[in-house]
Amino acid sequence: MNMNIDFLKLAAERYSVRSFTTQPLAQETIDLILKAGHLAPTGCNLQPQRLLVINNEEAVAKLRKCTKCHFNAPTAILICYNKAECWVRKYDGKTCGEIDASIVTTHMMLEATALGVGTTWVMHFDPAAIKTEFHIPDKIEPVALLVMGYPASDAKPFAGHSEFRPLEELVMYNTF
Repeated sequence: MNMNIDFLKLAAERYSVRSFTTQPLAQETIDLILKAGHLAPTGCNLQPQRLLVINNEEAVAKLRKCTKCHFNAPTAILICYNKAECWVRKYDGKTCGEIDASIVTTHMMLEATALGVGTTWVMHFDPAAIKTEFHIPDKIEPVALLVMGYPASDAKPFAGHSEFRPLEELVMYNTF
């Protein structure tokens, strides 16, 4: 199956956007980003992710109370998981909720990039404040915010964005 997708090019071009225009995202664009998250693999396909789209003035104002890392983005998606719906590893009881939410976030982040939408994955937020402001029940665990919008003309990657440790330092074969 050859779909002519240059994934490595997409991955290399993606960067954390911290400067956005005020132009709102069209619902069709949001729907495509959400679809990418919906297609993401989850443990045993249990799909515990819960996604909160934050894209009106009142909700964005609430978000700004919960994090300084909103970068004045016109839209954000709060990625959470339902603790009661996660696959659990029997050996040690580890759940895959955070992993599933992270995979979903990555899929949405890359789809946004493919659509010309800039994103930043934010973990610097107050989970208690988020739960209070958005009336999130206890069984739902917030994991990440994906702030997004169209990159402003001055948006550029962080200075160290394209610096990588040698692959040989990071990859081992068959043993550590």
